[in-house]
Amino acid sequence: MNAPAQSLRTPTRLDIGLMIMTSLMLASGFIAVRFAVPETGPVWLAAIRVGIGFLVLLPYAIWRGMVWPAGAAQWMLIVGMALLNVVVPFILIAWAGKAVEASVLSLLMGTGPFLALIGSHLMTDDDRLTPRKLVSVLLGFSGIMVLVGPSVLSGLAGSSLMGQIAALGASFCYVAAGLLIRRIAMPPVRLAGLALAIGSVVLIPLALITEGLPTEGYSGPVIGSLIFLGLFPTGIAYILRFSLIRTIGYTRFSLSINLVPVFGVVLGVLILGEPLSVNLIAALALVLAGLYVSSSGKKS
Repeated sequence: MNAPAQSLRTPTRLDIGLMIMTSLMLASGFIAVRFAVPETGPVWLAAIRVGIGFLVLLPYAIWRGMVWPAGAAQWMLIVGMALLNVVVPFILIAWAGKAVEASVLSLLMGTGPFLALIGSHLMTDDDRLTPRKLVSVLLGFSGIMVLVGPSVLSGLAGSSLMGQIAALGASFCYVAAGLLIRRIAMPPVRLAGLALAIGSVVLIPLALITEGLPTEGYSGPVIGSLIFLGLFPTGIAYILRFSLIRTIGYTRFSLSINLVPVFGVVLGVLILGEPLSVNLIAALALVLAGLYVSSSGKKS
């Protein structure tokens, strides 16, 4: 029997600050992925960042006392959530990072709120699509088409287009996982730690099978990027993500992802020197317009 979802509250100023912090950490993670993935490979990058993130949370879980799932149904929810929230999206993001610029990655990952609106409409009875929400979805996907369109014209087999599709797939995984989190009866930090533990158990053998043991040591910048990825966008951001979803709901939390494209584009341009193309600016404007529409107006 599934645990009842925790009752939600209106976001406080602290919640909003934590949402902004989470979005900044998630956006900065795409920069670290771009640095590290050429040396590590996508599966090892995912495995290492998850392993470090788990080690970050483990002391707290031991100190507070680990809480285990109550029954097979909860175990199934947690395993499914871990696959959708850790294993699959981390591999997809790392693989996309080989060919897709960090600014584009963050923009595509910023489509999560639109996917969340659709998912909530299909899977809940009290969060249905309204005309305002539908406009926001159309604006968001218009932005995606502006960004992806030139790649489509240049050939469907292009590696950049496939990387963009992988990033969209990762965003979809996060939405599906977010719809499961509130159905799991476990304190957020312990839940995040268990999800990362399951992810490590899956990803490390998968990395050995698909990419083999690393034959050479990683460079200093790559090691630093991996530590950063595990500590901030994985460990700390996952604590904040799980806590906020449980207290203010996934739909509200997902709207904070509107800052991921902004932070990602700015960081990509400033740190990596990525080009700020007209298509990218237009796509960003459409995505942000859609997010503004979805979060404005009378709240239900």
